[in-house]
Amino acid sequence: QVQLVESGGGLVRPGGSLRLSCAASGNILSVYTMGWYRQAPEKQRDMVAIILSSGTTNYTDSVKGRFTISRDNTKNTMYLQMNSLKPEDTAVYYCKARIKPKLNAIPADDYWGQGTQVTVSS
Repeated sequence: QVQLVESGGGLVRPGGSLRLSCAASGNILSVYTMGWYRQAPEKQRDMVAIILSSGTTNYTDSVKGRFTISRDNTKNTMYLQMNSLKPEDTAVYYCKARIKPKLNAIPADDYWGQGTQVTVSS
């Protein structure tokens, strides 16, 4: 069984920093594209940043220059370094990964973490 677990959320003042982690575990053969998404109250879930297995990255415009996505393929772990945080960054942050389990009968599929709350407030 494949599982994604996020950590690192919390309360931070405007201008502060946080680092989120997302670890994939289970009987994993390959991890492909990974990404961070966020959902503010009463809003849709939006992409924040994605990273391909090659390391190529893409960011939504509002976080460019402030957030950095990275991954450690040896640990099946992804990170999101968030600097210069703003109140509008407040949301539940979810990680998503496209994963191929070792069992041949199970195709590659998208898996989601449970979410971690990030609150930016003075």
